[in-house]
Amino acid sequence: MARHEASFFTAVSTMCYRQVKCFLRMRSRVIMSFVRPFMWLFFFGVGWAASIRGDFVRTSLGGMSFMDFMAVGVTMMAVFFTSFFAGSSVIWDREFGLLKETFVSPASRKAIILGRALGDSFAAMIQGTVTFAVAMLLMEHVNMAGIPMLILVMLLTSIVHASMGSALGSLVNSVEAFQLINMTVAMPMLFLSGAVVPLYTAPTWMRTLSLLIPLTYGVDAARASVSGISMLPLWLDLTVLVGLAALLVAVSAKVFERATVSV
Repeated sequence: MARHEASFFTAVSTMCYRQVKCFLRMRSRVIMSFVRPFMWLFFFGVGWAASIRGDFVRTSLGGMSFMDFMAVGVTMMAVFFTSFFAGSSVIWDREFGLLKETFVSPASRKAIILGRALGDSFAAMIQGTVTFAVAMLLMEHVNMAGIPMLILVMLLTSIVHASMGSALGSLVNSVEAFQLINMTVAMPMLFLSGAVVPLYTAPTWMRTLSLLIPLTYGVDAARASVSGISMLPLWLDLTVLVGLAALLVAVSAKVFERATVSV
């Protein structure tokens, strides 16, 4: 009997819906994914904002207040961790046989991995949007007209890191190994990106190294959108993010196509 392949759009939209639904149904994961950014926001942001202020601090932060700096950084941190760690779902699906069922479905693997990446990205955007909605109440200055651009930046940043996480999940055989690699890679990326550590007055070598981190462009574009302050032009940040998103989606699709499922 001939095998009829599902349309590309149907496969992508179905996998996207599935990933978002899985995220929302895991209440413990949803709750903990919000606990981390809110802890950073209130303990490090509000807690230090009263003591870390003055002209020197604003100069170190590119002209922003400490709370404005942390609010955007914590928002992008939430987007980053949720999208990047979502790659572990590839391993869980392999462990429970769901990946095998996906492979024999009438859908191309390119559509499957793109749908997964988009679904994980939308889940990360949900978290980022809620986090920023709370953080915005604590900020001194918010460019409301820049919020649509911020949402676009969150989407691109999510796609970049969801694709990266999915590619990693396709290569790694255990959740433990994925978590170890995740934390080994994620923490240096977080600090070098300028999300919670200012780079405006950092040494030249550190600022140069930060340009190798994809998250740097997302954080910089997010601050440019709502605060009007950035290290790089907004158009350059967006260009890099779009290019990385296209490249990493293609790489994750290639890696996913070669993924093997243990019977």
